[in-house]
Amino acid sequence: MTQISMRQMSQVSIKMSASSSAFKGQTMRLACPPTKAVSRQGLTVISEEERFRLSNLQPLPGSRRKEQRKGRGRGAGQGLTCGYGNRGQKARSGPGVRPGFEGGQNPLYRAMPKLKGICGGMSAGQQKFVTVNLKDIVKFGLDANTEVSLDSLKAMGKLSPTGYSRDLPLKVLGEGELGVALTFKAAAFSASAVSKIEAAGGSIEVLPQKVKWTRQAHEAKIAAATEA
Repeated sequence: MTQISMRQMSQVSIKMSASSSAFKGQTMRLACPPTKAVSRQGLTVISEEERFRLSNLQPLPGSRRKEQRKGRGRGAGQGLTCGYGNRGQKARSGPGVRPGFEGGQNPLYRAMPKLKGICGGMSAGQQKFVTVNLKDIVKFGLDANTEVSLDSLKAMGKLSPTGYSRDLPLKVLGEGELGVALTFKAAAFSASAVSKIEAAGGSIEVLPQKVKWTRQAHEAKIAAATEA
């Protein structure tokens, strides 16, 4: 039997050549005894999953669907008419039916009643003031002779209008009862709010608002400037 003299191998392939061996002419793999460990230390990286290579890149399961083949025979499911039916406007080439068209009859968007105000798209229903009621002022727990205005309420963190309403003026409404004399400064007051504030000993001051531009007022202003 051939003797193994190589060191740094754990397995070798040898061929039995003895005339009395039963494995004559056959190739066998025999394990050599483990060799001494090398004194030099190294880092061994063990990975449980296969590393990404160009040969094993593939999409995640379920991320790609099989492409539907149309016009390839009836057995494919979409073979004869490709899902467009036999005849009709939607089966022809070119643009289809515009949105909202119902074949010439009165469409739904014309048959339904229109809402007034902002719900119907009109500016008449848009909010014009940031409102606060007297019951809200009472909940704030303000002391007597405190000034109540839009700026003071924002500074105290009682009002925080955002979006469209952040530039709107303040209006005081009369829901609730007021038992403390306060000084109110706002762009508008309701009639009930004025009576309740005065009954509590408070005072009101109507702040001037931005004059709304109208063509009639603009032409009158130009005519007055021309005459002068």
